[in-house]
Amino acid sequence: MIAALRVLLIGGMTSYRALFNWLTPWILIPTFFVTPLVQILLFAYVGRVARVGDDTYYLIGNAVQYAAIPCLFAMGRTISGERRQGTLGILLASPAPRVPLFLGRALPVIVNGAVVCAVALGLGALLLGVRIPLDGLPLLAVAIVVCAFSCTGLGLLTAAVALRVREASVLSNLVFGVLLIFAGVNVPIASLPGWMSAVSGWLPLTHGIDAARRAAAGASAGPVGELLVQEAALGAGYALAGLALLAWLERESRRMATLEVM
Repeated sequence: MIAALRVLLIGGMTSYRALFNWLTPWILIPTFFVTPLVQILLFAYVGRVARVGDDTYYLIGNAVQYAAIPCLFAMGRTISGERRQGTLGILLASPAPRVPLFLGRALPVIVNGAVVCAVALGLGALLLGVRIPLDGLPLLAVAIVVCAFSCTGLGLLTAAVALRVREASVLSNLVFGVLLIFAGVNVPIASLPGWMSAVSGWLPLTHGIDAARRAAAGASAGPVGELLVQEAALGAGYALAGLALLAWLERESRRMATLEVM
């Protein structure tokens, strides 16, 4: 049990630190804090011109959606980075249990995604002059954490695919774009075509963004909580699917000797 906890916490944190191989950590600022602001301002001003929604609608939608950047890309790199550096075989040859091994890599990513979202939300509110009632902040904070969790679950699934593809970042970019269009970030779900709204209900962020908007509008914990339960259940489902796919692709990679083939 203690060994599993060490793999979960220390192994996960060590792997997270190894994701960033740049010379200075200041590159974090444009990557995690400037680009979400650009997206928020872009859609807020487009929304003003189109008169589809107010600034709060675009601020919350885009800030919460940007939590997907670390959740998708960092999880994908946990596999592709190990393959590229030739350490994946050594890692998987170890007797470490797989569930804490990969879930440990997810914990810092969830925190990273929630921090990116919270900072983008705060700075975006300052720039756009949006005021969120103080009594809505606790529920909004819970919604941000749940959305980061569900996105990380989806990221674990895309990380599993990195056992077979060379560039996991391409897949992460594709998934990020799908979430931007389908999850109700800038276009209300009710305005989407029927097949798109049907798909959106099975994607992370759809219920979480709705919950965040309701929390910011002062809704009670009941309806917000129902949406967050659905969001968390989706995230858990994607995480379980990711662990199952990782286990299957690991066996297949061993059988075909393609574990470290790039």
